[in-house]
Amino acid sequence: MKVFRLIILVLHVGVLFLLLCTLLNAYVPPKIFPWFNLLSLGFPVLIVIYAVFTLFWLFSWKKRTFVFMLAGLIFMNPVQRWVNFSSDKKETADLKVISFNVKAGLLGASDIEKYLNDANADVVMLQESGQKVAVKDMEVIDKNGILKTFTKHKIIDSKELIKSDYDSNNAYASQVDIEIKGKIYRFINVYLEPFKFEKGMIKMDGVKEDDERKLKNIVKRLIPVFKKHQDQIKGIKEGIENSPYPVILMGDLNSVPNSYEYYHLSDGLQDAFVKAGKGSGTSFHDYKFPIRIDYIFTSKTIQPVTYKVDRTLKRSDHYPVIGTFSLNN
Repeated sequence: MKVFRLIILVLHVGVLFLLLCTLLNAYVPPKIFPWFNLLSLGFPVLIVIYAVFTLFWLFSWKKRTFVFMLAGLIFMNPVQRWVNFSSDKKETADLKVISFNVKAGLLGASDIEKYLNDANADVVMLQESGQKVAVKDMEVIDKNGILKTFTKHKIIDSKELIKSDYDSNNAYASQVDIEIKGKIYRFINVYLEPFKFEKGMIKMDGVKEDDERKLKNIVKRLIPVFKKHQDQIKGIKEGIENSPYPVILMGDLNSVPNSYEYYHLSDGLQDAFVKAGKGSGTSFHDYKFPIRIDYIFTSKTIQPVTYKVDRTLKRSDHYPVIGTFSLNN
């Protein structure tokens, strides 16, 4: 039994070390060391293993339980970015926004249009929009065929922050300054470089040689994209930091919470899911693994009231993300 406990202890410390490494994404860019970003993908699995090991020590009546429980408190905020249970807000919402990667409406443009028309949102930001999806009675900004911004309010100005060249860069970001109730807000729509995985590329078949080859190919595909994201974030940060207006950033970051992308795009902003979300933040449902890659970040003067990942609409490999906010500050 002592040998078994020693093995569990070594594994537990190892998992703790890996979890701590994910926190370094706030400081270490992918071009210097991309493996921390790779670890962020496995955060849900690592934290579950860590919790199971902690329970093992608890039921074994070992004092080290308290050490691991105290160490686990470090990951309270990182866990909240995946699963959250916030209390109901007292503020009254006067802004409703939707961010939705619609996959060019390939799975049902008419259903998506009906959903968006019935939603009665103030601002709708689409990624991978294509030409099939439109929203009635709203002004639209569509400069690249990938990002669309719809609004029922007055558009003051717009600008592309990232332009794809299709060879070295397949990311898009645009900003739209919109006047709402006499005040201007900067909305930033983001679609970072995709990994372009297909299910067959990541599905393990139980054949050792084939699975090893697939894992190597996955890593080879992930690492270069992480490095591209580092460059792509710079243009988006300029739109945030140079904004004379409060900012609402939405979109498909193709990056999970606790990643380099998450830490640096949310810097100075607040995650609406952390402030007002309930349950799981998972927004990409094409794989049987919890993946949150769609976000709404806002300036701290904008108060999140509700945040919802609407899993009733399955006309894309993403779910729409809906946030309501109080602007009365």
